[in-house]
Amino acid sequence: MSGETGMRSEEEARRAIDLYADTVRRICMIHLKNYADTEDIFQTVFLKYVLHTAPFDSPKHEKAWIIRVTINACRDLLRNVFRNRTVSLDQLIEKPQDMPESCSELLEAVLSLPAKYRDVIYLHYYEGYTAPEISGILKKKVNTVYTLLTRARKLPKNDCFQAHCCSGRLPHRSAFHRRIVGIHDAYRVYQH
Repeated sequence: MSGETGMRSEEEARRAIDLYADTVRRICMIHLKNYADTEDIFQTVFLKYVLHTAPFDSPKHEKAWIIRVTINACRDLLRNVFRNRTVSLDQLIEKPQDMPESCSELLEAVLSLPAKYRDVIYLHYYEGYTAPEISGILKKKVNTVYTLLTRARKLPKNDCFQAHCCSGRLPHRSAFHRRIVGIHDAYRVYQH
């Protein structure tokens, strides 16, 4: 960290972007469902990272901090009065034709979850965090995280998850990871 300016160096910022860019974008897409807002939050998160002068205890602490800042920035944007009274252009555009139907259904299932479930589902099945780790990131009790994971699997809107796996359980982490990455990549291609 640069001692004179009170900011992180350009090298530190590049390293953080290389490590966490995909994580930040995926969290934003899950919350915002909008590419332009995702890019705005992406810039906000990494600007906050550059300006954050306190040292991190470990790489896990740094990643948890990035995730927490991203979730908070998404929630702040969603609370914005102007945003609540307008319609996004993304809502007016049909879904991409090249997106497989199963990916489209899974994306809709994840995005239809209430925010409290989206966060725990994403952090557990995509990022691979345990319930105790998620409780630290989201500032919730461990048992609350377990409850949210269980309830998310049982939601009526969540039939798509049950269709993609055995016995109504969510897919194995790697299978879920591949589906989410496929959805994210298809959306990225569609946006550009």
